[in-house]
Order: sequence, then C-alpha cells, then structure tokens
Amino acid sequence: MDVFIKFLVDFLETFFGSLWSGISGLFVGFIGMFNVPKYVETFKEYSGDFGGLAWALAILTVILLIAALGCIVFVIYLAIRKYVRIRTTMVSQEELLNEVGKLNHEVIKLSTEKERILAMKVSQLGLKPDESNVIEEEHKEETPLTEGESRFYKCTLIDEQMKDYVPKEYNYDITLSEICDMFRNFACSRMGLFYEIKIIRLFIAAFASTRLIILQGISGTGKTSLPYAFGKFIQNDTNIASVQPSWRDRTELYGYFNEFTKRFNETETLKRMYEATYTEDVFLTILDEMNIARIEYYFAEMLSILEMPSRSEWVIDLVPSGWPNDPKHIVNGRFRLPENMWYVGTANNDDSTFAISDKVYDRALPINIDTKGVYFEAPYTENLNLSYKHLEKMFDEAKAANKVSEENLKKIEVLDDYVIEHFRLAFGNRIVKQLRDFVPVYVACGGTEIDGIDYVLANKILRKFESLNLAFIRDEIEGLIAYLSELFGKENMGESKAYLSRLQKLF
Repeated sequence: MDVFIKFLVDFLETFFGSLWSGISGLFVGFIGMFNVPKYVETFKEYSGDFGGLAWALAILTVILLIAALGCIVFVIYLAIRKYVRIRTTMVSQEELLNEVGKLNHEVIKLSTEKERILAMKVSQLGLKPDESNVIEEEHKEETPLTEGESRFYKCTLIDEQMKDYVPKEYNYDITLSEICDMFRNFACSRMGLFYEIKIIRLFIAAFASTRLIILQGISGTGKTSLPYAFGKFIQNDTNIASVQPSWRDRTELYGYFNEFTKRFNETETLKRMYEATYTEDVFLTILDEMNIARIEYYFAEMLSILEMPSRSEWVIDLVPSGWPNDPKHIVNGRFRLPENMWYVGTANNDDSTFAISDKVYDRALPINIDTKGVYFEAPYTENLNLSYKHLEKMFDEAKAANKVSEENLKKIEVLDDYVIEHFRLAFGNRIVKQLRDFVPVYVACGGTEIDGIDYVLANKILRKFESLNLAFIRDEIEGLIAYLSELFGKENMGESKAYLSRLQKLF
C-alpha cells in the first residue's frame, strides 16, 4: 500500500507540477516581456561593440519592440473596457427587468382597481351577482375532486339549472330597423346613453358579417356601454371579460385543467358559452380593452374556428378525453361553441396597448366611436325578447332582398384594380364576402347601400394604408380621392374621402 501511495503522489505530481509550471510560466513570461531593466542591461552589454549599421538596426529593433508592447497593452485595455461595458449592460438590463416587473405589478393593481370600480358601476345599473354562489364556486375550484363529482363544476351546475328551463316567448314580428330604433330609444330612456342611429345600425349589421366586432375610439365615448346596454335591452346580461396584460393563451378565455385538484377551473366566459347552448337568446361577450395584451395570443384559436364555414366544426378541445360525469354538452373533452354568441372587443389605440394586426382586423368588423353622444328625447321603451334564430332569419332575408347591386360590385372590382396598381394592396375574398353580408343588412336597418359600401371600404381597405409609407403615397392618395368621386359620385363616399384626407395631413 505504501508503494501505491508513493506511486500516486509521484504520478499526480507530474500532472499538477506541469500544470502549475505552465500557468506560472505563462504569467512569468508575460511579466518578463515588460522587464525593462533586463532590456537596458542587454543593450548596454552589446552597444559598446556596435558599428554604424548595427546602431541603426538596434534602434529600429527597440522601436519595434516598444510598438509591439504598446499594441499588447492597447489590446488588453480594449478587452477590459469591453468587459466593463458588457457587465454594465447586463446590470442595466437586470435593473430594467426589475423595473418592468414593478410596472407590471402596478398595472395589475390598477386593473384590479378598475374591475372593482366597473363592478360597482355594473351593480348600479342593475346587475347584482349572487356573491354566495361566487364564493362557493371559488371554494370548489380549490378543493380536490371527490369520487362521483364532475370536474366541470360550473357547467354541470348549468345542466342542473336548465332541467326545468321554459323557453321565453320571443318576438318574431319585429324587423331590423325596428330593433335599431327600439334599442336606441331604450339606451336613452332607460340607461341615459345617447348613440347616433348610424352607430346602432352599424352595430346590428355587424352581427350578420362576423362574430367579432371591434369598438374603437377615444375613452369615454361609450364603447363598453353599447354592448352592455344591448344585453339589458334583450334581457340577457352581457358577459364582461376584462383582458389583462398578462394574458398569453386560450386558457384565459376558457380556463384550464388543474392536475392537482383534478378539476377544470372554468372561467365565467366558458360558463356563459355553455349556458348559451341551452337557449335561443342572443349572447354577447365583451373583451374589454382587448388589445392591452396581444389578441393573437389568447384569441387566435377563436379567430380560426369562427372562420369555419360549417358550424359543426366550431369545436374546441378542453381536456384530452371525456369522463362519464362530464357536462352534457362537453363530449369526449370537446365543446362545440354556441351559435348564438357574438364577441365584442373594445380597443384604445395608445402607448399602453398593442396595435391590432391585419389578421384580426380582416376577420372582424371595426366600428369607430370617436364622439360623445348628443342628448335627445326618447320615449320610454320596453325590453325585447330576441331569438338568435329569428335574428339570423332576418339577416338572410335582408341579404336576399337587398343584394349589393351589380353596378356597385363592378365599381368595387374596378376600384380593387386601381388600388392594386397604385398601392400594391388588394381587397381579398374575405373582405368582399363581408361586404356582401354587411351592406344588405345595413340597408335593412335603415341605412343606404352606398353608405354601407363606403363604411366597409374606409374601415377594411383604406385602413391598411396606415402601414404604408405615407410620405411616398401622398400624391397617389389625392388621385384616389378623385377616382372615388369619378366612380361613385362627388356626393358619395364621404367617410372614405375624409379618411384619406386625414392621412394626407399627416405629411
């Protein structure tokens, strides 16, 4: 054993000794390059025997050596400086991340306060949630699932409540124009909200062309109040989903399966979706301040599904597989979206929000509410029991009776060619289809065909000009304004012309 220990010491001494010699030799060698006394001693030793040429070469050698040492020092200086900069940048980034974290925390606190204030306002307007049920539901979500209990507590509760459901007596005689007038008068006389009749017509007609409506404009113009009031009007309260900056995926809308409790934590939105499958009522869900988070993160799946031509394909996967005691309308873990629900997003375009992408705009219908309502007198108006089937029947009848004229369709086609040639933008089949669906219903609501076309062109096509370099197309815009007058008449297309004129003034 003693022999082995001696062997091990000698054996490892060779390795570590060489390693230390290499490290120390490198350090000693580096220090030795700057041993000025040694250089001076060597120079004195040989300089006595130098001739003329030797002196010249010796001086040149000294200069080159000084330059080489200077370069080495300079490289070391640069390396140290770069390291200091990188380190400083990393520290700055950490400080910025900490600051962003603090700001996000403040945003969440402000959003919570906003929700509290909104809840107070909602309560004042007549909505009184059952607080005991809410507390019970929250308690259920936190406790582990027991044998025989449904993992979808809220949806199963809807199943129980709907066992004795008696359908309402719906009004099947009302027309679209009457709905617009009644809703406007209801909002005025019952809720103190004042909207132009054009806004109401756009809102109702939008239901016929898309499932996603975007209300945008400055704060305080009644964007959230419009769909909220409509829910009161049809006696089916609107669901309000306050979008948070932290929303990143679809679970914010539907909820998620908790592996620990074995429960599905359902959102109020999913609960309302499930409730909608039992009735013919019209349901609305407000995505309040929808662009405070990126819409594509949490609503991308909905955008794709609602584009499906067959409603039988409007299906989302909630859980991987079905359980025997799942709710009636959740089959094999899949839920079919209700046909009678529309989604209304409110959007502010400022520094605190994200820009809404073309993908979202193309699938939605934006309605601009930029002015406060003007007071007017309205008669007391009763509520309306509205069936979504009757509403869609009126939409179909309007599309058959008020088809966009061939003359205007031809003009739109010609305008499309003009825009492609001068601006490299195209209308697209989706937008043309929305125009064919929207304009006839807008006419049935009391508007005119040319105004409906004008609105779609201004808000679906010309809006895309904002993504172009306006400085280079300023003169082309002037030509487009003149071309619109030539095609549709000087007295028409006022909204499109006004929008183009505003773009020109930006440069």
